[in-house]
Order: sequence, then structure tokens, then C-alpha cells
Amino acid sequence: MLNVSKIKTDFPIFTKYPDLVYLDSAATSQTPERVIAAMDSYYRESRGNVHRGGYALSVRASELYEASRAEAARFIGAEADEIIFTAGATHAMNMLARSLEDTLLLTKNDAIVISVMEHHSVFVTLQELAKRVGCGFRVIPLTVKGELDKEEAARMIDGRAKIVAVTSVSNVTGMKNDTRFFADRANKAGAIFIVDAAQHAGHMPISVRETGADFLFFSGHKMCGPTGTGVLWGKKERLETLKPGYFGGGAVAEVTEKDAEFLASPAKFEPGTQNIAGAIGLAEACRHLGEVGMDNIAEHSRGLARKTISALKEIQGVTVYGNEGIVSFSVAGVHAHDVAEILARENIAVRAGHHCAEPYVHVLSVPAVVRASFYFYNDEADVEKLVAGVRTAVSLFVNGE
Repeated sequence: MLNVSKIKTDFPIFTKYPDLVYLDSAATSQTPERVIAAMDSYYRESRGNVHRGGYALSVRASELYEASRAEAARFIGAEADEIIFTAGATHAMNMLARSLEDTLLLTKNDAIVISVMEHHSVFVTLQELAKRVGCGFRVIPLTVKGELDKEEAARMIDGRAKIVAVTSVSNVTGMKNDTRFFADRANKAGAIFIVDAAQHAGHMPISVRETGADFLFFSGHKMCGPTGTGVLWGKKERLETLKPGYFGGGAVAEVTEKDAEFLASPAKFEPGTQNIAGAIGLAEACRHLGEVGMDNIAEHSRGLARKTISALKEIQGVTVYGNEGIVSFSVAGVHAHDVAEILARENIAVRAGHHCAEPYVHVLSVPAVVRASFYFYNDEADVEKLVAGVRTAVSLFVNGE
């Protein structure tokens, strides 16, 4: 069992605001002091650009940067040369889409297959890619049980499918998908399989090999790291043949007036000056989470989610969608933003809307939902305050009290 009171002392935000009930970690998590200190140390003691500099500061910065790459790789069960640092999950997906467009040379006879659960960073990015090249765009629907329809997926992932994307964990409901099933279908079809792990990494144990992905990405800021950081992972054999989508210094071995020769991965995908301090901070977040224990974090969050779901279902007019640490809900006759506003007055931080997954929320037959997302710095007291706040909202808007 986690000692949440002790854990909270690691986070400056909870010292500054001791009464804060922070239930929005699916949007962005809070940052522990050690992550802030690691980044501060770089700026104060090791500030230099990475690679090619022969002076001490540059050498030290390069060592820290590459050690951060190795730490990120360990965290997800990968090799260091499979890790590409990005500005976040959205940047990773857009960068990958650009590279796949140039590498696969899609035609109107091809198809892209995604799930209806996808975040807009995946949904819209691949939708726009399909529109640019004129290929098919297929969306895997839900079953009546609210799960991705595997029969429809098997039908959609045929010989025309060249890219398949399925989120590991929904950012709306926390539902964990069987990525291996979709990976097997994509592999048989000869398609590239992409996994959005933004709600998975840092919240439950993850092994990139077990997901079956060819490419997988996540954001640092959702797992106690700094904003503007993320990771794109790819299988070595995929990265070797993947063309870079962005260009600049540091990614090329030789440039002539007629052509350019690119370095091997990951360098060819990291042109220009990277977010060095951010990478260092992300690596420190990985260490911090590893010390707390990913199994402990996952079970703790699931436990709080179960208690919340059970309590909210007792409130008349409330419909609940969620598991695995994320609980979304709606109140009959009351807009989600109004509920969130009442909770905000009680110093309870939640998020309302379609959560950048509009097609998925529409399938739930509601215009918007309130989302409470739990992490290892939350406790049962937070659950009780949330439930009390929802009761207050129901009393105000539904019962007119």
C-alpha cells in the first residue's frame, strides 16, 4: 500500500496548495521536486549543446542526454537506439505520419485503419494523411459492450491496410485495449502497427515488445515529467527504413549540392537542438516512477477508480464510464462544464469536454463528459471529496436545492 501522505511531500504543488484535490493527471500530471532539480542542475552546471562539442560542458551535456535516452529505453523495455526524443505524443504522431507518408508512398488503393477511441492527435493526423494521398480511412467501431469490435477490425485490416493505429489505453474511459490482437492482424496484412501509449506509460507497467507495436509513443508530462517532452519508439528494422520527416543539422552525415546522407537512427530523426533539459527531466521521472513501482501505481489508481465508480453509481442521474484509473461520467440534464465548475469551486480539479476524442464521446451518446483521473498521489479522501462535490452539483442543477 502506498503512503500517499509521504508521496505528496515529493511534489511542490501539494506543499503550495495543500487543499488541492488534483484529479486531472490524464491531461497533465504534477512534477516531483527531483525532476525539477535535475533540470535545474543541467541549466546551472552542465549547460551546453549535445554532440560534436569537444569542450567539457558539451561532453557532460551529451553524456546526460544519452543517459536519459538509455533510462527512457529501460522504462519501456527497449534499446537506447530505438528511442527518439520528441516534444510529446502529438509531435511524435505527426512526425511519424510525415515519415510514413514519404516511406510507404500510399496510393488510393491503400487504407489506413484506426479505432474510434483514438485521441485527435492520432485520429485527425491520420485522417488528414488519408485525405492527402486519397487512400481509404476506416474506423473500428465499438461493440454493444463498449469494447473495440474485433470482428469488424479483422475485416477492415485486409490487404489494402498499410497503417493500423489503436490506442493502448483510452484517455476518456481508461479502457485498456488488447493491442496484441490488432498487432497480429496488422502483421498478417503487412501493415505498420502504431500504439498511442500516452495514458499507459507511467500509469501501469509497459513493455513495448508485449504490445506488438512497430511504433509506440507517449508524452513525458503525463508521467511526472516536464511539458514539451515525449518519446517515439520504433523497432530497429522499421527505423532503419523509415525516412526522416524533419531536416536540419545534427541529423546528416554529409551534405552536397545535390543530396544529403543521413545518420543512423535515432540521430536522423532528431535534427537541430533538442530539449536537453526536458530529456533529463523525463529520465528522472522514469527513475522516480520506477522506485515507487509501476505495479503499485497501477493497482493504487485502479482501486481509487473502483471506489469512485461504485460511489457515483449510487447518485441518481449520474452515468459512469471508466476504469483503470480514469473515471468519466455525465449528469442527466446538466452540461459537463457546469459540473466541473461546481467541483472547481470546491478546489477539485477535473476536466470536462470530449477530451480530444470527439468521435468516441459521440459514440457514448453524450455531448461531453466530466473526467476524473487518478494517480499515485491521490487517496480515498480525494474520492470522498469528488463524490461529495458531484452530489452538490446534482442538488443544485437537478434537485434545485
